Amino acid sequence: AYYEIPSRMKDGYGINERIVEKFAEEGVGVVLTVDNGISAYNPIKLAVELGLTVIITDHHDLPEKLPPADAILNPKLLPIQSPYRGLAGVGVAYILAVTLAEALQKSDGIIDSLLELFTLGTIADLAPLVGVNRRWLKKGLKQLPNSQLAGIQALMQVAGVSEEQKQLKPDDIGFKLGPRINAVGRIGDPETAIELLITDDPAIALERAMQCEQINSQRKSLCEEIEQEAIHLIRTTPIDYKRDRVLVVVHPQWHHGVIGIVASRLVERYGVPVFIGTYEEADYSKIRGSARGIEEFNIFESLVYCDDLLGKYGGHKAAGGFGLGSDNLIAFQERLSQFAHQLLEPHHLKPLVK
Repeated sequence: AYYEIPSRMKDGYGINERIVEKFAEEGVGVVLTVDNGISAYNPIKLAVELGLTVIITDHHDLPEKLPPADAILNPKLLPIQSPYRGLAGVGVAYILAVTLAEALQKSDGIIDSLLELFTLGTIADLAPLVGVNRRWLKKGLKQLPNSQLAGIQALMQVAGVSEEQKQLKPDDIGFKLGPRINAVGRIGDPETAIELLITDDPAIALERAMQCEQINSQRKSLCEEIEQEAIHLIRTTPIDYKRDRVLVVVHPQWHHGVIGIVASRLVERYGVPVFIGTYEEADYSKIRGSARGIEEFNIFESLVYCDDLLGKYGGHKAAGGFGLGSDNLIAFQERLSQFAHQLLEPHHLKPLVK
């Protein structure tokens, strides 16, 4: 078994036709997606046509038409009251891994490590802390300070999480460990994070953890810079987000690996759903973007509402990603504004303090 990670720069998020063709050429038999695939209808159809067995594990919102995979594991297919409904992508992978290990009678010594990864991923992905998430996290947070995984130990060391803690707090993951792993997939080589989490060698673990640290510092300054440029753009253009009920900002030089984080900050600042994009081609012909929403607004539904204007898109209620041709930008802004007017009144548009 081996893993393949789509390059965020080249491929965007999730399985795609280029990867599927490569798998077929290399004689891969089974493709197992993690945290993606539910909205990749065409790549999965192609995979099945090429004779690959495809198992999707994902937690993102279900599209109208499910892809023709051999099996789909997605908590959104469960009844709303199910204790498994709030699983993040990592939670679905965790259940599959544990049940498979038990079925093969290979669970000795790996279950604890799996629970630690589940704990990290569930908090980092802001999954709701209810149902099984809550139950398993209580156990996982106690285990993490004495982690079996060299990479987690190294990461705690460089991130300054103290050894003496009896139990990790969710904030230690949300603000210290999570961002350092996350940054690598955004602007670095995601292999670094995988190697960090699968190595048994403390020296390699420390080296990878230091790389995560450095990349995360870069990520911070990039976010800072883009946020300031976006604020400047909103002020000087000027963009009337109160009238439009949404905020759409696009700029050529922004790094699309981090614009999602900037979108979240702009939501906090202006209190409106934010769609932020950057031009992909040298000729400015394509835009790739990220969106973050507010409580009363469903990002995934807003993108479905713009279906005919977009290339590929996906996401869930709070966040999403999209691509479109630049010539559709004005129509996209107008359509989003139209969607937002059906849901949002002016009093909804203020930064929310929870």
